[in-house]
Amino acid sequence: MLDARSRELLLFAIFTLSGAAALVYQVCWQRLLFGAFGVDVESITIIVSTFMLGLGCGALIGGKLADRYDDQIINLFVAAELAIGSFGLASPWLISALGSEFVRSSLATISVANFLLLLIPTTCMGATLPMLVAYCVRSSGNVGVSVGALYEANTLGAAAGALVSGLVLFVVLPLDRVIYLAALANFTVAALAFFVVRQRREAAA
Repeated sequence: MLDARSRELLLFAIFTLSGAAALVYQVCWQRLLFGAFGVDVESITIIVSTFMLGLGCGALIGGKLADRYDDQIINLFVAAELAIGSFGLASPWLISALGSEFVRSSLATISVANFLLLLIPTTCMGATLPMLVAYCVRSSGNVGVSVGALYEANTLGAAAGALVSGLVLFVVLPLDRVIYLAALANFTVAALAFFVVRQRREAAA
């Protein structure tokens, strides 16, 4: 059975993996948008803006959910990771279908369609940090340490995801397989988070 420190370190590790998956998605979805609508400043602006908006909205929603459902925080985190992974699996088809439907539409229509599509997974991504912070604060009682450590873990994962996807994954795997690998990372994160909760309950019993 894992002790409290080991459980905490495992949470930081899985949040690193979650951050890596998020950046892999960003790079992959940007490439899919390039294929659907062309390589231009507008495509880059859409994906970056959607990620920033989704992360911000998700952080706000995740914080409110963590306050309201204090005893279900980790279950909400697991649900968010499963939702991200499920969307990831479907995203190659969804973005391709979106491109076929709106490729001849105006820039405004294309922007709104992409915003609405990608806002769902990016909001879930943004919600994960405040959820895990709330969970870790219950254990450590230190908000600053929890926020700093989790943000560091997620940022390191994001940097690793961007680096590995560009230098390794795209070299050895087709684009859709890289996305499926990121989805597998989300499902792994969800499973490990559930394992941490079970370990904590067994330790408290």
